[in-house]
Amino acid sequence: MDRYIQAPLSKADIESLHAGDYVYITGTIFVARDAAHKRMFEAVQKKEVLPMDMKDQIIYYMGPSPAREGRPIGSAGPTTASRMDKYTPKFLDMGLKGMIGKGKRNPEVVEAIIRNKAVYFAAVGGAGALLSKKILKSEVIAYDDLGAEAIRKLEVEYFPAVVVIDSEGNNLYENVLK
Repeated sequence: MDRYIQAPLSKADIESLHAGDYVYITGTIFVARDAAHKRMFEAVQKKEVLPMDMKDQIIYYMGPSPAREGRPIGSAGPTTASRMDKYTPKFLDMGLKGMIGKGKRNPEVVEAIIRNKAVYFAAVGGAGALLSKKILKSEVIAYDDLGAEAIRKLEVEYFPAVVVIDSEGNNLYENVLK
């Protein structure tokens, strides 16, 4: 089923999504990968303020290539989500409601998705150039020293993804295997 949703995510949108749904996301999402996740996690442990409020947000696991002239961002394909798994349950407990990446998540992340009524989306790996066309604006908001791994704020329109794990824990990857 095709779904059009707005970011940040609403409770109603999250509850209406099911594993296997195709979604088109419009609104504000954030980009953070391995190094940014580690730095944010350490900041939380030190009780420091994060560069973004996690509440109801979506984080896209992606490290863009440099933007071509006239474009806000270069190729913007997803990275492997499992590299963020050790940090994700804490961020979900802090209000994060969506993640976009590729690949499976560990059982602790799945439990945190269910506990926090969140959702995990997959974007198509290898389609970074096409995905970048759905990004209208890109702004580095923190950790500029990390280069491609800096935290970015994106404005997206009809950004395509697939619901892999819904808020009830239904898992597209497991369903396909069955």
